[in-house]
Amino acid sequence: MSKMKNIAILYICTGKYDIFWEDFYKTSEKYFLNNSEKHYFVFTDAQSIYDENCDRVHKIYQKTLGWPYNTLMRFNMFKGIEEKLKEFDYIFFLNANMLFVDYVGEEILPKEEGLLVAKHPAFYDKDVDEYPYDRNEKSLAYIPYGQGDIYVQGAFNGGKSRDFLQLINELDKNINIDLDNDVIALWHDESQLNRYIIGKEYKLLDPGYIYPEGWDLPFKAKIIGRDKSKWGGHQDLRGIKEPTFIEKLKGKITTIFSK
Repeated sequence: MSKMKNIAILYICTGKYDIFWEDFYKTSEKYFLNNSEKHYFVFTDAQSIYDENCDRVHKIYQKTLGWPYNTLMRFNMFKGIEEKLKEFDYIFFLNANMLFVDYVGEEILPKEEGLLVAKHPAFYDKDVDEYPYDRNEKSLAYIPYGQGDIYVQGAFNGGKSRDFLQLINELDKNINIDLDNDVIALWHDESQLNRYIIGKEYKLLDPGYIYPEGWDLPFKAKIIGRDKSKWGGHQDLRGIKEPTFIEKLKGKITTIFSK
């Protein structure tokens, strides 16, 4: 019998995103790597979260950084518990709005590979030059046309502890270098992740593991990305104020005169 794996699950729910935590946690407990010991590291500014007294739920205070820094700076958050994460066999990150809907077992664990990534549901059948890679040469996430193999989504990734901690440290460094140069990658942490995996060994999951709620894809849904419009939408969840009519008008005027 194989040794029980120790699994660290990284989860960020600052601001209004804590509304997703209870359902995520309950479905993870039911469906995700049930032959392993799972520990949840929850980065949040919520006063309390569901089942926070469980000895496998580790609540870590994280203030809301605002958009896009709540997502861009995720690797910096994870670095804060790096020593603790070294104790685990595998580390996985999942977006706050992910929900397990079917059993996900050890078939996802990287064995020969070091990392785990999942194909983006919107680009699994597109050509490489159609991928939304960052084409800005000033960014460390830059990928020129003609390079790259796949496009992965930042919603679910992980790997063996040593390999994923290496990813965390490298991407935190690259993001901070970009910020020092007044650059933010096109799709933030996701752009950095896509650049990082070029030339790396990774286990690749199909889009069924990050299946957008309400989509019709030729994959079996294992983990769904919940439709945020049912929870106030991206703008509201991110704390971004909807621009007023005057602000929209100013934006249009600025665009016209900048052409």
